[in-house]
Amino acid sequence: MPTTPAARLQAPPPGGIRKGHRLRTAPPTVTQPIPETAARRAALAAEIADRTGLDEATLERVVRAFYAAARQDPLLGPLFARVGDWEAHIARIVAFWSSVVLLSGRYHGNPAAAHLPLGLQPQHFARWLELFERTARAACRPEGAALLADRARRIARSLALGVAARQGERPPRRIARARPAPPASS
Repeated sequence: MPTTPAARLQAPPPGGIRKGHRLRTAPPTVTQPIPETAARRAALAAEIADRTGLDEATLERVVRAFYAAARQDPLLGPLFARVGDWEAHIARIVAFWSSVVLLSGRYHGNPAAAHLPLGLQPQHFARWLELFERTARAACRPEGAALLADRARRIARSLALGVAARQGERPPRRIARARPAPPASS
């Protein structure tokens, strides 16, 4: 009897192959991996930019417009009060979105670790998504806004799962739509 997993998958079972059973084989081996080169990333980024209209300048406009709105938002604004250097923060977030949608590889942080200490709740994620999607629709072509919204939903879901798991809670089944924020007290 073969002892390694690959040998067990490739060898017929003891007693041979019985009628009605298929011989299990190992999955094919990739002999020519797709090279991850700067040229390949640039080609992919160019294709995405052509298809969506997204580029570094557009991403920066989206990020700046989003934070202008989020900082004034009654629910999200207090979360951003601790940011000391807004230009550095915006540069980091633009690098993040560039990596996410343009595959630039410029972001080298840990979004989950950055968001865990903030005490985020499901309503924060819902409001963030609402503002981000609205900003993307206003600043981008429809194809670009759709790509950003899709990635934002995935990111919000992933962060919400991580926050819930860290807090020992059951994660939300989905990110609910945000309710209007209460008016600011005078």
